[in-house]
Amino acid sequence: MEVRDCLISAPGKAILHGEHAVVHGKVALAVSLNLRTYLKLKARSDGKVCINLPNIDTFVCWELSELKQLTSSSDKKEELQRLDAELVKRLRKFIGVTNENLDSSASAILAFLYIYLSLFGSGDMPSLTVSVWSELPTGAGLGSSAAYSVCLAAAFLCATGNIPTPLKEWEQTGRWCQEDLELINSWAFQGEKIIHGNPSGVDNAVGTWGGMLRFLAGKIIPLSRVPLLRILLTNTKVPRSTKVLVARVKDKINKFPSVMIPVLDSVDAISCTCEKVLTEMTCEPITGDHYNILEELIDINQHHLNVIGVGHPSLDMLCQVTAARGLHSKLTGAGGGGCGITLLRPETDSTTVQGTMKDLRDCGYDCWETSIGGPGVQQHFPSSVKEEIMEVLNRY
Repeated sequence: MEVRDCLISAPGKAILHGEHAVVHGKVALAVSLNLRTYLKLKARSDGKVCINLPNIDTFVCWELSELKQLTSSSDKKEELQRLDAELVKRLRKFIGVTNENLDSSASAILAFLYIYLSLFGSGDMPSLTVSVWSELPTGAGLGSSAAYSVCLAAAFLCATGNIPTPLKEWEQTGRWCQEDLELINSWAFQGEKIIHGNPSGVDNAVGTWGGMLRFLAGKIIPLSRVPLLRILLTNTKVPRSTKVLVARVKDKINKFPSVMIPVLDSVDAISCTCEKVLTEMTCEPITGDHYNILEELIDINQHHLNVIGVGHPSLDMLCQVTAARGLHSKLTGAGGGGCGITLLRPETDSTTVQGTMKDLRDCGYDCWETSIGGPGVQQHFPSSVKEEIMEVLNRY
């Protein structure tokens, strides 16, 4: 099979409001970050399939003949509701994984091979190199694995002809139609299952559609319009276990139901109020009052997160450092360390932003200025992508 070279990107994600509440049937708002994962697919003619992941120092090549032996004669392309357990088992054996806990490299390789073999099947499998580089830190709760899976799904679906190339000659970037995005999202969810076992589907949905999504009781609804908001994204670099933190919240609820359930109800109300304000900001002139409300909601939500037991001294320090400069911050994701977001008003000047970033870096944190609410998965002409990103991708 002859494949075309292509360049695809997908965004990371942050939870704006509703951390942990989603487990208990409450509303969560997830937003796309304008920090992206980039995938470059390049055709080869030497009968090899290669994956290169410079973020995690991984480069692997296989002979096509090796991979063809792993496929089955049955067509799995339509079975998107569940993983092909037999194929997963064969792939785990093929890459030498014997235990249940996969490291980043093994997870990424397994997701790559699963989507590649499932979509190309036992037919005319192409020889290619896929290189993926991300602006997102890995393992920080920012959806880097989902952005990776979304990019893989889009690239291979294009290569197989299941979806068209969306780029027009006069465009620098292209987006797929709703039906094609749903197919991309379905295959990306398969990749997320390989990597995480039992994901919610929120991360890959944000990577696919971008903007903001409302998540309630397993139902994901992309919001049609959201404002682009400036933020600082800070990684405290304190490791945390989502499983442990979720269990901690459940324990507190079981121990103090009359205390904790109203807190979760309040977090739900924060999410709904925030959604209402953001919707208003897309259909009427944005005012300082809108930002005042968003800042107050951020502060209230952060206090609630401390109450339910997912705060951390590193996140308290983040809030104190930014508050000293008149800014408002909260954790995003599981908590217990990890990442936080700081809202920047349109009038926040560069001196304040740079000073705040220096203060946070002096605490030992990583910090980026970015925005939330940007586009989901896209295909690019190389000239539309930053030179430094293309320089990395073109090394391979």
